[in-house]
Parts: sequence; structure tokens; C-alpha cells
Amino acid sequence: MSQNPNAYCGFLLMLIAHTILLVGFLGSWEYATALGMIDPTFFGRPSQIGSFLVDGFVHGTKLWWELAWTFAGTICAFLLGSIAAIITGFMFVSSPWLERFLSPYLSALNAMPRIALAPLFILWFGLGLGSKVAVGVTLTYFVVLASATAGIRGVSQDHVVLMNTLGAKPYQLFWRITLPNAVPVMFSGLRLGLIYALLGVVGTEIIASQHGIGQQLSYFASMFNMSGVMGLLFVLAMVASVINLALSRVEDFLRRWQ
Repeated sequence: MSQNPNAYCGFLLMLIAHTILLVGFLGSWEYATALGMIDPTFFGRPSQIGSFLVDGFVHGTKLWWELAWTFAGTICAFLLGSIAAIITGFMFVSSPWLERFLSPYLSALNAMPRIALAPLFILWFGLGLGSKVAVGVTLTYFVVLASATAGIRGVSQDHVVLMNTLGAKPYQLFWRITLPNAVPVMFSGLRLGLIYALLGVVGTEIIASQHGIGQQLSYFASMFNMSGVMGLLFVLAMVASVINLALSRVEDFLRRWQ
């Protein structure tokens, strides 16, 4: 109990420090824009960015729908890519010959610039959510695969042998030994994979899309509405931070099994 006040005070001080930093940065930006030191045509203006966000999220619902579109694509791409990568990691650890056989092909595919291939995905899957998810999956898969394979391979074989000796079922071995011990290494790749999923979805939306934050970014940039562009970039940063925080909470929950 004695640590709770200290932890609360530390959190409060950190919150105050971040608030001072943001207020100082935005205030300096606004002041420099008012004096003409910064051209709002190219960098926007904090007061106009705030007005844009209020109009889009408070006075209207358009930006909520665009954000939901991008968020749905990111989560789908992240889940599909991560699940496929983790399954592949288990296959590689169980059958090392399979990893040696597929490694050259996976390396060649990983070297391809998926964003540059986005027009092909759009041609194959259309302008809807499918093409965005496809690009996000290809980016997420290879990032998570490396960490998943390393994490699973790092599980203590002594524990595995002991569980097999005790007659553990495969699913019991997975849930009680493999997954909890692979979590720390695996989640480092999952965090990065989440960011790559968001980048893939937004990048493909910028190229061609019916909806999404990326499509709105492209539109506002073509209209030289820098306040709208900066506001949407701020929204994307906040979304990535929130999702990453949620992923950290999942990792903390899984670490309790260790």
C-alpha cells in the first residue's frame, strides 16, 4: 500500500510534464504562425487544427466513420498477419527442414516493397477494405514471424520434456508452457507488426480508396488544407498509441501465466 501514493505521484508528475511540453510546443507554434515566422499554408496552425478536429468529431460524424474504416482495416490486417505468422513459427520450430526449405522464398517475398505493390492489390481486391487489409497483412506477417519463431524456439526444452513425461496434451503444452514463455519476445514483434499494419492500411488508402483516414489525408493535401492534414496525422498518432497501450495490457495479462 505504501507504494501506491508514490506511483500516483509519479504518474501525476509525468502527466503534468507532458502537458507543459505540449502546451509549450503548441503555443510556440501558434505564436510563430501569428508573427509570420511559420507559413500556415505549409504547416497549418494549431487553432485551425483544433477547429478542424472539433468540427469533424464533435459537430459531425464524418471523421468518426473514416477513422472506423481505417481502424477496422488495421485490426483485421494485424490479426490475420499475426495469426498466420505465429502458426508459421510453430511449424518452423516443429519442422526445421521446412524453415530451411521456405527461407529463400520468404526472404525474396519480404524484400519486395509491398507499398509499391499496392496498386496490384487494389487491382486484385478492389478499392474496398480488402486491398488495404491485404497490404497490411503482408507487412505484419514478416515482422511478427521473426519474433514468433525466436520466442517459440527460446522456450525451455526441459519444461517441454517434463510436460510430455507427465502426459500433457498438445493444447496443454501450448497454453501452459509454450505461449507464456514466448510472450516477451513475441510481443516485441507484435507491437512493431501493429504499426506496420497501420502503415500498410493508411498507405494504401492514400493511393486509392473509397474511405479511410488515408483517403482523407490525400484529399486535404490536394486541397492544400494543411490544418486538416496535421489534424489527421495527430489522430493517427493517437490511435497507434491507444492500440499499442491495449496490446501492452494484453502482454501484462499473459505474463501472469509465467
